[in-house]
Amino acid sequence: MTPTIARVLTIAGSDSGGGAGIQADLKTFTAMATFGTSVITALTAQNTVDVQAVHAVPAAFVAEQLDSVLEDIGTDAAKTGMLFDRDTVRVVAEKISKYNVRKYVLDPVMIATSGDRLLAENAVQAIMDLLVPLALLVTPNIPEAEVMCAHVDQKWVGKIGSLEDMHQAAEILRRAGVENLLIKGGHLPVTLINNVEGVRKVFLKPEFNSAESKNEDTKKYCVDLLYAGDDIIEFWKPFIDTKNTHGTGCTLSAAIASCLAVGKPLIQSVEEGLLYTANALRNSPSIGSGRGPLNHVFAIINARSPIADKDTFIHKLKASCQKEWNAYVHHPFVEMLGDGTLPEECFKHYIRQDYIYLLHYARAYALAAYKSNNFSDIVEGSRTALNIAQESQVHIKYCETWGISKEELENTKEALANLSYSRFFLEKGVGGDRLDLMVALAPCLLGYGEIGLALANNPKTKKEGNLYWEWIANYAKEDFQRAVRDGEGNYARNQILGK
Repeated sequence: MTPTIARVLTIAGSDSGGGAGIQADLKTFTAMATFGTSVITALTAQNTVDVQAVHAVPAAFVAEQLDSVLEDIGTDAAKTGMLFDRDTVRVVAEKISKYNVRKYVLDPVMIATSGDRLLAENAVQAIMDLLVPLALLVTPNIPEAEVMCAHVDQKWVGKIGSLEDMHQAAEILRRAGVENLLIKGGHLPVTLINNVEGVRKVFLKPEFNSAESKNEDTKKYCVDLLYAGDDIIEFWKPFIDTKNTHGTGCTLSAAIASCLAVGKPLIQSVEEGLLYTANALRNSPSIGSGRGPLNHVFAIINARSPIADKDTFIHKLKASCQKEWNAYVHHPFVEMLGDGTLPEECFKHYIRQDYIYLLHYARAYALAAYKSNNFSDIVEGSRTALNIAQESQVHIKYCETWGISKEELENTKEALANLSYSRFFLEKGVGGDRLDLMVALAPCLLGYGEIGLALANNPKTKKEGNLYWEWIANYAKEDFQRAVRDGEGNYARNQILGK
């Protein structure tokens, strides 16, 4: 029987203060709309000030917990945190291999926020030898990356003091067998933005609060460095000057694992995990007299998406017509695509009309190029129009799989709904400026992106035997979702610049 919700397993220590360990993980799993299970490796007596005592769970009992969870419930992704000693590391590695857990995030917890050591010295090498080869992603902070580098490279100087040092450490660990690596930069705020050849920068904008400095001259950034396959990405976000950082690493790895569990690609999972964690950090409550915890349920309290930014231009656009937007993205047509009950003739009508729509969509972007007053926007509009023309050829081939020929597509009469919307945005473009046209076009790109991702990640969506799953999957793919994110950024820039 297919599970109705994505399952995520945490293998970690218990934090009696509730801010880190399995407590932080389970809160994060819930906030990210996944079902969390747990295997406890150690009990700790700790609070926001320090760790008073640690009681290790025998490795044999850790093994029993893993068997109990994975034999019955199973999991779609897993993460490990505090593993404490070498015997536990060995047992965890054996069970991850036995149960073929492929989406595994390794958070090499070694030292608590308070400075207390949480991993035996002899366990570091065991992690490198036994768990690193099994992990889809390894997420050390800077002190942990320093320890790992020292274990694999005798020439390692021992300290990461700059962004360049982070890159050097990442290259050392990649050579040592770490396939995908995220070095967290919270211990090393930076102020200077340098461009490095071959490195992509992604600027994240979580929700603002008073912890973020508004002074651009003294603004500090937290840079998290991802090496994933051939991609090298620096995720830049404003540095949060707060003492409430207890459990940040646990929360991030749990959020990434949650995204992986619902089927999101690795890079997208990292980006969304970073956004969730930054938002939880920004909204942290004042609990305890030491380093307090994050606010894992900020989104539930405020009734919004865990990775949403309420101040974006797109959010404001949607909020201005929330009723109509919800009716669009949750239309019965959409719901029936998801459960596979849409009559085939309805879908054939839709893809015939979609061919006509692509023609008008390309015309709109050609018009956007004409309405532009700089070469960059002219090139962007022209390139998009060309991409749509190329997409139309793919669409023709897709229609052929449904028994619809190119000749039939070209002879299809345009439906009233298609005509009404396409003429609306074309008239906006002719009579208004470029921004008028782009806003009129926004429901297409943004709506398809939201619908495709929502259907793909909805446990109720039927995949096997669903005639429409290929269509759904196409709009949930990373390349299309990246186009959506780029589009959102373009809308924001155009609105700010008044284009």
